[in-house]
Amino acid sequence: MKNILDYPDPAKRRRLRRIFREDGKTVIIPMDHGVSIGPVKGLENMKRLVEELSKGGVDAVVVHKGWAKLLDFSSMGLIIHGSAGTDLSPDRLRKTACATPLEALALGADGFSLHVNVGSETDCEQISFLARSSRACSRLGLPLLAMMYPRGAKIQDEHSPKEVSHAARIGVELGADVVKTNYTGSPESFKLVVESSHIPVVIAGGPKTSSTREFLKMVSDAISAGAAGVSIGRNVFQHEEPRKMAEALKAIVHEGASVDYAMEVVEG
Repeated sequence: MKNILDYPDPAKRRRLRRIFREDGKTVIIPMDHGVSIGPVKGLENMKRLVEELSKGGVDAVVVHKGWAKLLDFSSMGLIIHGSAGTDLSPDRLRKTACATPLEALALGADGFSLHVNVGSETDCEQISFLARSSRACSRLGLPLLAMMYPRGAKIQDEHSPKEVSHAARIGVELGADVVKTNYTGSPESFKLVVESSHIPVVIAGGPKTSSTREFLKMVSDAISAGAAGVSIGRNVFQHEEPRKMAEALKAIVHEGASVDYAMEVVEG
């Protein structure tokens, strides 16, 4: 599909226009971390953070259903996250269903997302939830974002092009509309992930990077390799000025801005 906005299903197409811009790209900020790692730095005041991200012009956010009931997301696309696990659990890679596509639709969501750790001991049940959610999302006309990561005992490198491509392809095969996965470290290797996916691929940010320039260079390289955008949390909401970081991402993703220009936006 050349542009996600050409999606044949009219209901999904309308909702995708709340998440993607006319260029077929998107800046998504996931803020579902409160379940997995708690109210860490940057997530203490969710209302203020949402206001800052709105001012920064982000296209969509990912949150758990509780926040969809408490905050106003009318200025951006809303994606409800449907799976959860915590770092306090004996198995931090296990993800369990915590919301359904129907619940997301009832909350006014524009999309539904879930997380699959491919290679974990419980990846079968996570993949099963992906399959069930894909079926439900198709019936409801609700776009599905599948967060697909190679993680587990057999995974030596979570950024390996081979493993990342495999994880992303599972999302494609089981009916996701958009896949989120790790960046593989170079435009050349990530291009292989994009080309073998056939649906929009957005990159994860991972842990907060050591420098802003390093982070923005990763984003720029991913876009040059054909990524449809980003779905990045900590490198945005843990920045001293999340609004400026959002503006910098918007400049790279939607305007083709250079890393130098994006740095000026952040530091300006």
